[in-house]
Amino acid sequence: MMFLDQVDELIAFDVNGFLEKVTPEQVKRSLNKPLLNRFDFLNLISPAAESFLEEMATRARRETIQYFGRTVGLYAPIYISDYCSNGCVYCGFNASNRFKRTKLSLEEIEQECRILAATGIRHTMMLTGEAPLKTPLDYLESAVKIMKKHFASISLEIFPMDQADYEVLNRAGADALTVYQETYNRKVYREVHPSGKKADYAYRLGTPERGARAGFRSVNIGTLFGLGELCQEVFITACHARYLEKKYPHVEVGLSMPRMRTATGAISPRNILSDFQFVQFMTALRIYLPRIGMSISTREGADFRDKLLHLGVTRLSAGSKTDVGGYAAAPKDESAQFDIADERNVEQVVAMIESNGYQPVFKDWDRI
Repeated sequence: MMFLDQVDELIAFDVNGFLEKVTPEQVKRSLNKPLLNRFDFLNLISPAAESFLEEMATRARRETIQYFGRTVGLYAPIYISDYCSNGCVYCGFNASNRFKRTKLSLEEIEQECRILAATGIRHTMMLTGEAPLKTPLDYLESAVKIMKKHFASISLEIFPMDQADYEVLNRAGADALTVYQETYNRKVYREVHPSGKKADYAYRLGTPERGARAGFRSVNIGTLFGLGELCQEVFITACHARYLEKKYPHVEVGLSMPRMRTATGAISPRNILSDFQFVQFMTALRIYLPRIGMSISTREGADFRDKLLHLGVTRLSAGSKTDVGGYAAAPKDESAQFDIADERNVEQVVAMIESNGYQPVFKDWDRI
């Protein structure tokens, strides 16, 4: 059985109808349970739970310290190509956007790695658009081998691949995989992915499991808040993470909570996730999934990221560039995948973490 076999039942579930009936007493009972089920999670994201946010934050902080200590891992992305054949209406790499596309040579990838590694970053994430003819497997394999010389951990955030292809990249040195379903609602998914391979909902949904079977030590998932109905999206995301935890206990399962950001040619968010609701979702996720790693990228502003540090975050990106070759060259705003909200460099993020009583971690894993 795969998560695909469960998702339609979860989509059909009347999340908002359930949430409207939740009482403060139910929230209190769920908040006091040592282990929560999915209905407890729904109680914590309900309107009735809004007055319990302080208690939720306190428990989320306690759970995070218990399982992760006062540590925050640091990472930064490297974009190696922005060629894309997809028509995703929320993304700056959309195939219909007209700008000069870039694919780094292996020498340019090496340069990007040197510059980023000089900041102290030891965990990186390799990103591309979805254009396998432009970035074939042998090119990606070579890129991973170059990155492995400079970084302890390499995560992939590239187009979905078959398990055999992931196994090649795992042997080359990639140890983690990040893939966002973007939206779990099939109808919305079709609307925002009108063309390209990414329009294949089922293939994308199966990607984390192919990565787990391919040998990656870590798999990170998430939804893009702003596309689908907010409570439905976070509910199914939570169920997906719990499913992966149980089926693949040898794999570290992580979550991200990206909100839609401005991008060239992209649509505006259909559903706005407020800061308050973001915190409610995040603390509920931490309480429901206490062992899950949680990453917050530079999509979020500096002040907000500083506050989230105490509420369940285990990983932060720092000094990020979201355009191809962005570390070595001047920024090309029209070709960035999305606008960055936190523009602090690595040293500034480290100083913020330390001033809050936490320890920044540049490296917490290495392949022998």
